[in-house]
Amino acid sequence: MAFALHPRLAAGGFEIGQLGGCRLLLKNNALFPWFLLVPEVDGVEDLHQLNPAEYQEVMAAVRRVSEFVASYFQPEKLNVGCIGNQVRQMHIHIVGRSSGDAAWPATVWGFDGKVEYTTTNVGMICAAARQFLTIS
Repeated sequence: MAFALHPRLAAGGFEIGQLGGCRLLLKNNALFPWFLLVPEVDGVEDLHQLNPAEYQEVMAAVRRVSEFVASYFQPEKLNVGCIGNQVRQMHIHIVGRSSGDAAWPATVWGFDGKVEYTTTNVGMICAAARQFLTIS
């Protein structure tokens, strides 16, 4: 059976491409530079359930996306989490945070505020990510 992205994850952002066995998405909330990595594995919800090779591949992707977010957005702090309380399909949040952002110092996971990206901004961010991460 082919991998299927959970509908809630698909509806919440923009697909950038594939990196290290994962789908990379930009969450549609311009208040935060917020990316999701979704490993293309079935029946696995938590990182420790990945086999060692998959784990290394996913962690390398997390590192690369973190480097992109740090370089492109220059946040003060990166938040990385594999939570999955509402959507059980394994996905890893990589969020750039700064003391002036709308949710600071609280977490973004429960923050209700949202500002959708413009088409132009989505295009610029996705193009920069693809170039930095060498995603076609």
